[in-house]
Amino acid sequence: MTVLSQADSAPPTGGGHPQRWLILGVICLAQLTVLLDNTVLNVAIPSLTEEMDATTSDIQWMINAYSLVQSGLLLTAGSAADRYGRKKMLVTGLALFGIGSLVAGLADSSGQLIAARAGMGVGGALLLTTTLAVAMQIFAPEEHARAIGIWSAVNALGFATGPLVGGLMLDHFWWGAIFLINLPVVALGLVAVIALVPESKNPQGDRPDLLGALLSTIGMASLVFAVISGPEHGWGSGRVLAGGLCAVVFLGLFAWWESRIPYPMLDLAFFRNRRFTGAVAGAVLITFGMGGALFLLTQHLQFVLGYGPLEAGLRTAPLALMVVALNFSGLSAKLTTRLGTPVSIALGMILMSLGLVSIATLASGGYSGMLLGLVLIGCGCAIANPVMAHAIMSSIPPAKAGVGAGINGTLAEFGNGLGVAVLGAVLNSRFAALIPMTAASLPGALALAEGEEEKEQVVDAFTSGLETSQLVGAVAVLVGGLLAAALLRRAEREDI
Repeated sequence: MTVLSQADSAPPTGGGHPQRWLILGVICLAQLTVLLDNTVLNVAIPSLTEEMDATTSDIQWMINAYSLVQSGLLLTAGSAADRYGRKKMLVTGLALFGIGSLVAGLADSSGQLIAARAGMGVGGALLLTTTLAVAMQIFAPEEHARAIGIWSAVNALGFATGPLVGGLMLDHFWWGAIFLINLPVVALGLVAVIALVPESKNPQGDRPDLLGALLSTIGMASLVFAVISGPEHGWGSGRVLAGGLCAVVFLGLFAWWESRIPYPMLDLAFFRNRRFTGAVAGAVLITFGMGGALFLLTQHLQFVLGYGPLEAGLRTAPLALMVVALNFSGLSAKLTTRLGTPVSIALGMILMSLGLVSIATLASGGYSGMLLGLVLIGCGCAIANPVMAHAIMSSIPPAKAGVGAGINGTLAEFGNGLGVAVLGAVLNSRFAALIPMTAASLPGALALAEGEEEKEQVVDAFTSGLETSQLVGAVAVLVGGLLAAALLRRAEREDI
């Protein structure tokens, strides 16, 4: 059982913290800021290139330093929150994120900005794990589904609105403003967290698993580095293969080490729980489908339909808006309560699969077919994603809530990267088969094409590759949803 601070240890009549909804609003605001910074820098690339004389390599590291550090530290951050106190780590994460934002906003060289982004990634890892862990502590079990639904909706909102916020800021201010805008949010968050959030931690006080933390951090960072490098350098390049090999070695060593010590950061016995295993399989495939689909859709909107980056971001917004609408209204939680976990997961992932099929078969006719697919995927995510996160968190002892949140975040990173890698590879192989003359990219192929007829053939080949990859994603999501539902249904029967 998780221990609350003395001032908050007496549970209220309803079974949750009396100010739980206000606290949820505070931690979701902090989380939204972190999520925005995953994508907000993309629209500032032209400004940074001009004002800092940044090279292509500099720009890549400005963007990737944040996600590499954040994804690599998620498990470690969750473990630290359980051991030292979730409130302490939430305050620490906000402070580090604020300091990193200040340094990034005032940076006058590429090196300073890259270092600041890495520091923001440390704060972001602490925030993403502690926000979900705190939500599990302050709400009664019967309210967990609604709270996690809102938490998931904020994830989708942050992912979708990053480029929009960045574009609006750059229309009125210099590039540093996209970081300095975080400061008042961080200040408000610090005051609110200190005043409202109760402390909670694992009362057993397990010894810190320092070697496990090091191995998992290197392994996850290497995996994300390989996935990030793939689209530009090629999936068979030495850079990608080295990153992938490093990830396999260090994550393998991490699993071996965790199975041998009495105080593991990640207890591998969790994977013997069918409820946990089913939720893990589903969580990876949800982010596989959503991350891979958005990666491909962005290319389709810009390269095929001719939209600019900001307008392309707006065109994908219906997906996030459906997630927000269904979760903030409570409709998703009510439906889940009525249908149960296995059926909800199956329904959500069937809707996602249908959305991908819709995009594959109708998007060539324009944006209207794509819009239908985005709405279906958004509805599917709104139903399945909170249920999956709840299934993962409820399969883990409350004292390990931070680790549970770290697992959930790590799975999201892994699934997203896997979706980009697999569906991107399917697209490229199909494209190369149809247009053997070209470089691997659509812009390169268009540059080599002679005349409008050849250019049209290149675009048609790229569209065909997109359709094929979306259909592969649809099959993977459907199979994953049915598998996860079957495992969770079997686990429920065993619990009766």
